[in-house]
Amino acid sequence: MQNPLYAPYAGNLDTIPFKSIKIEHYKPAIVEAIEMAKAEIEKIKNNPVPASFENTIAAYERGGELLGQISSIFFNLNSSKTSDEMQQLAQELSPLLTAYTSKIQLDEALFIRIKDAYNNTEKSELDAESTYLIEKIYKSFVRNGANLNDSDKSALKAISTRLSQLSLMFSENVLKDSNGYEMWLENESDLAGLPNGAKEAAKLMAKGKGEENKWLVNLDYPSYLPFMKYAENRSLREELFMAFGTRGCKDNDFNNEETLKELAKLRHEKSQLLGYKSYADFILEERMAKSPDNVYKLWNELIEEAFPKAQEEIAEVQAMADKLNGPNPMQRWDFSYYAEKLKNEKFALNDELLKPYFKLENAISGAFQTAEKLFHLTFKERQDIEKYHKDVKTYEVLNSNGDHIAILYADFFPRASKRSGAWMTSYRGQNKYDSKNQRPITSIVCNFTKPTESKPSLLTFGEVTTLFHEFGHALHGMLANGHYESLSGTSVFWDFVELPSQLMENWCYEPECLALFANHYETGETIPQDLVQKIKDSMNFLSAYQTVRQVALGQLDMVWHNLTAPLAEDANVYAIEKESGAKTELFPEIEGIATSCAFSHIFSGGYSAGYYSYKWAEVLEADAFEYFTENGIFDGETAQRFSDYILSKGGSADPMELYVGFRGQEPSTAALLRKSGLKS
Repeated sequence: MQNPLYAPYAGNLDTIPFKSIKIEHYKPAIVEAIEMAKAEIEKIKNNPVPASFENTIAAYERGGELLGQISSIFFNLNSSKTSDEMQQLAQELSPLLTAYTSKIQLDEALFIRIKDAYNNTEKSELDAESTYLIEKIYKSFVRNGANLNDSDKSALKAISTRLSQLSLMFSENVLKDSNGYEMWLENESDLAGLPNGAKEAAKLMAKGKGEENKWLVNLDYPSYLPFMKYAENRSLREELFMAFGTRGCKDNDFNNEETLKELAKLRHEKSQLLGYKSYADFILEERMAKSPDNVYKLWNELIEEAFPKAQEEIAEVQAMADKLNGPNPMQRWDFSYYAEKLKNEKFALNDELLKPYFKLENAISGAFQTAEKLFHLTFKERQDIEKYHKDVKTYEVLNSNGDHIAILYADFFPRASKRSGAWMTSYRGQNKYDSKNQRPITSIVCNFTKPTESKPSLLTFGEVTTLFHEFGHALHGMLANGHYESLSGTSVFWDFVELPSQLMENWCYEPECLALFANHYETGETIPQDLVQKIKDSMNFLSAYQTVRQVALGQLDMVWHNLTAPLAEDANVYAIEKESGAKTELFPEIEGIATSCAFSHIFSGGYSAGYYSYKWAEVLEADAFEYFTENGIFDGETAQRFSDYILSKGGSADPMELYVGFRGQEPSTAALLRKSGLKS
C-alpha cells in the first residue's frame, strides 16, 4: 500500500490525511525523505555552473521540503497524540534527523559553494528579503561549525546527536512522571472549597477510569490549579504541590537531574567549540537582545521596581491568611489559596463568578470576531477536513475577498497522550515558490476543562487569555506573506515571537471586545459592566510577584546556559537553584523541589538561554498596545500597520527594524512598568 506520507497533503484544501497515516509509515518515509534531501544537496554541490543566489542559496532554501513536512506531522503528533510506541520511535528518528542536519551543516563542499554564492552575489541587486536570506544561510553554516577542522566537526556532530536524544528524554520523563501521579479521593469532604465545576470534573475523571464513587485529581493544569486555589484541605494541597514540584527529581526512573546536567554541559561544550564564551552568547547572537548583558539589564530594571512591591504583595496575602487563622508563615502551597481569598475581598471577583460568561465556544467566537474586526478574516468550520483526534476542531480561514488564507486545527482538551500546557504549531509553512502562494496549516493546542454531564466547557479568565495568546501566534502563522518559508510566519527571533501572542491578550481586558462574546452560558446575558471593570481593576493583582517569578525563572535559565566554564562533575542541582534564586526568593525553601528538573521550556522546548523572551516581548507588546489604545483598539489603520510590518513579514528582516516600521520608535520598559502598575 502506498505510504501516505510521500504525498502528505490531500483533497481540494491540501490537508493532512490523518486517518491513512499509521505508526509504521513514519520511519520508512523519513528515511526516504532524508535520501531525497541528500540528493538535492548533491545536485547543488555538483552543479558545474558557478555558484549564484538562485542555483545555490534559493535551491538550498527549498531542499528537504518533504522531510520538513513529514517531520512536522510526526513531532506535532508526538506532542498532542503520543503513545509509548511513538515516543520510542521519536528516540530512533531524532538521531537520524540530527545526523542528517549535522552532515549538511558540516559538508565542506556545500559550504564552499554557499560561501562562493555569498561572496559573488551583488547584494544590492537582491530584494531585501533575499538579502536577509543569504546572510542568514551563510551565517547559519558558520554558526553550525562549517569553519571548524575535521576533528572539531566530528565532536560537534556527536554533541548535536546526543543533545537531541537528551532533550527528548527530558520531555518524556516529565510527561511520564506527571502521568504517574494521581490523587484519589473517597470522601467528598476532601473537596471542600472547590467549585462545583471542579468537583464534577474530578468525578468525571474518576468515572473515566472505572471508579463511580471517587474523585480524581491529577497534575494537568485544569485539575491542579483549581485544587491549589480553592481546596480547604491544607495537607492535600501540600501533597499535590509536592507531587507537581518534584516532577523529574524524585527517586524513580524519570529523574532528570543527570539529564539536565549533561544537557547544560554539552551546550557549553558546543558553544566553546564554535568560539563563544557561553551557550547564552551563542544563542543571543541571533536574538533581539544580542547579549547576556542586555538580558540582565532588562531584569535589573524590572527587579528594582518589582521586588519591594512583591514583598508588599506577599505580606498582604499573609495578612489575609492571619485574618482567617491560617498558617504564619505561609508555605508555597498556601499562597494561591489565600491569594484567591484576598482577590475576592479586594475585587469581589473570582473564577467561578466569571466562568459562566466564558463558555469555550463563545470565547473561540470572540477570538475569531476580534481577528475579523482587526484583520478582516473569516473562520469557517469544516467537517470535511480529517483530524487526528475527535476533539479537534477544523477551520478554513478566508480573507475579506473570500480567498483561502490558511487551515486552522484547534485542540482544546487534556488527555493522557498529550503534553500539558498550551502552544501553537505549524504543520506546513507559507511560501511563494513556483509563482504560487502556498498557504499555511496551523494548529493551536490547549488543555482546558472538558465539558461535564451538566455543563459545557467553561473557561477561567486565565484560560481565555491563554486562548487569545495562542491565537495571536496562529495569526502570525496564518497571515504570513513572505517568499521564503524559512523566513515566514513564526520563523522569527525567539524574543520577538511572543509579541503577537502577548499583544492579543490585551483585548481580553477591553469592554469593547468582551461585549462580542462574554455572554452567560445559561441566560445569554452579556457580562455586566461592573464585572468588566473588576477584571480591569484586578489586572495587576500580584503583578509584582508575577514579574519577580518570571525574572527568577529567566535567571535560572541563564544559570544553566551562561556557563563560561565547564559544569563541575559534582554539580548539585538544588545548590545551583538556591544560589540562582537568592535575589528573587519570596518564600522559604522547600526541600526536595528542583524547578529545573521539569523546566521543559529550557531543556526540551527551544527556550534555552531564551526564557527572558517572555518579559522581553512584554516590553514590546505593552508599547505596541499603548499605540492601539491611542488610536482605538479596533482601529483599522493601526491593525493594518501591525499586519504589514509584523504579522505578514515574519522573519524577513531585523525585528527591531520591523517594530520601528510599525510603531515609529523603539520600545522601552516604561510602557510595561505603567501597564503592570509598577510605575505611574
